[in-house]
Amino acid sequence: MLISQAANQTAQAVNIKIPPILESISESYLHDCVETLSIPRHFRAQYDQNCWVAEWITQQLQSYGYQTQSQGRYANIFTLPPVNLQKTPCILIGAHYDSVPNTPGADDNGSAVAALLSCAKAIAEYAPQTPICFVAFNREEDNLLGSQEFVREMIIKNQIRLSHAHILEMVGYCQHTPDSQKVPPGLPIRIPTTGNFLSIIGNRHSNALVDITLTKAKTYLPTFPVIGLKVYLGLENVFPVLKRSDHASFWKAKKSALMWTDTSEFRNPNYHRPTDTPETLDYTFLRQVTQLLLACVL
Repeated sequence: MLISQAANQTAQAVNIKIPPILESISESYLHDCVETLSIPRHFRAQYDQNCWVAEWITQQLQSYGYQTQSQGRYANIFTLPPVNLQKTPCILIGAHYDSVPNTPGADDNGSAVAALLSCAKAIAEYAPQTPICFVAFNREEDNLLGSQEFVREMIIKNQIRLSHAHILEMVGYCQHTPDSQKVPPGLPIRIPTTGNFLSIIGNRHSNALVDITLTKAKTYLPTFPVIGLKVYLGLENVFPVLKRSDHASFWKAKKSALMWTDTSEFRNPNYHRPTDTPETLDYTFLRQVTQLLLACVL
């Protein structure tokens, strides 16, 4: 395993078209999305609310001009790339929209869905011909059932030609106090002890994307702390903590995918608790995550 930091990368030349698009990302929009999404919405325990959230996400995407489809038994929601680019390999942005039973799930995973929607909104407005599709997965909290079905039916069967995927998992919690960050037990890495950074995780199929993402961070958000973890030799199978979100469904299929995360319970004390509420999140941090996502796909 290898840890890298955006601060140590060499910045690229700035594409002058990109910074104005990044500036369009609104903290208030992200906050409003998280507020709307933060209701218990487990697929079985709160089925009606799970369906309501799926419909709301669909309506948002359609209001930006995207064609949407509900896919599979678990109602994954995905958008089609522009008609003239549907045979072009696309970038996929994914995040799960379900929560564990009886928890509002603001960070897990309302923050990530808010970033996805904000990115989709900006792409529709400023760069509508980008070869990109957005996917909101269901049943992540039930052994990744939604993303497993999506990868099996849409990616492996080549219904969607995939370039690579960015999978967002809890990206809204930030702490600037010392000793607010922990390392997963047994994981042989050293990371900062202040929980104010975004973590990007790749494996053998996506480690090159880690470097690209860190370089984009250095170029467009030079003060935003971003740390990349490259996993080699299939070590994600030795340390299952590295496969605890929907990116693992892509890794299993040997597809290029990154996990974006605030490191969940290793920073956020509200993980899988009723206290995972909108007011606990840092919307400046969430905005920077979304801006970096945009910089990568643009």
